[in-house]
Amino acid sequence: MARRLLSIGECMVELMQADGGLMRKSFAGDTFNTAYYARLFLPTDWSVDYFSAVGTDTISYEMLAFMEGHGIGTGDIARIEGRAPGLYMIHLNNGERNFSYWRSVSAAKLLARDPHRLRHAIEAADVVVFSGITLAILPFEDVDTLLAELRRAKASGKLVAFDPNIRPRLWDSAERMRATISDGARAATLVMPSFDDEAAHFGDASITETITRYRALGVADVVVKDGANGATLAFGEAKFNVPSATVEQIIDTTSAGDSFNGGFLARYVLTADAASSASFAAELAASVIQHHGALVPRDKLPA
Repeated sequence: MARRLLSIGECMVELMQADGGLMRKSFAGDTFNTAYYARLFLPTDWSVDYFSAVGTDTISYEMLAFMEGHGIGTGDIARIEGRAPGLYMIHLNNGERNFSYWRSVSAAKLLARDPHRLRHAIEAADVVVFSGITLAILPFEDVDTLLAELRRAKASGKLVAFDPNIRPRLWDSAERMRATISDGARAATLVMPSFDDEAAHFGDASITETITRYRALGVADVVVKDGANGATLAFGEAKFNVPSATVEQIIDTTSAGDSFNGGFLARYVLTADAASSASFAAELAASVIQHHGALVPRDKLPA
């Protein structure tokens, strides 16, 4: 029987460095990146769909064609007149990245405006993916709408995966950011945070503190990503570390965590083996950061 992964969030126009001082255009965004990598490694009896909103302009239709060309369904993406996709530019310094953003009229900010469309899409999915960025871009009332539907999905037994992906510049206050991230975790069955974010913004002194805090919010399973230190997993009563993979040269760390998430989910939903899924995801992320841009072609990735 066909199964379905639904990823919810914002895809943006991506401008990245190219040869000769030029910029190369692509499309990316945290939950879309996760969907892209999941699609690469899931079998054909799984569909991968994106839930978002775009405009009715030329670049919006280019984005939809790009998604469809990479096997990601766009039937749950709303078209909103007068809106357009956001845009970001990657700036690199020895492989580490920072970004400039232009997203004031981003259509994705209205992705949860229609609660019936949202409920229908989530009910049709087996796995649902969202992030702290998904929550950060939405109006207050739409955050409540989205989280209510995700709690319904969790209660019905779906795998609801949440990456807190903490970006302070997207929030109007640190207090609301922490509160909303915590609410997002309460709606999830699997949380996949990055330890540096959790230490910086929640004050966690150790990975054990991060796991304990999310478990106290009702999260069943936790995968804490910690860069070169690998990932620490807490699944059921088991807690264990999976080492990072060898990286010859870091070119661009964009999408390191997103690709890990997509690789992990693609393996985990097939095998239910968290350790081997994390090992595969670590190999995938290590390969991704040795190339430019968020989305690396399949032929440059692990077999």
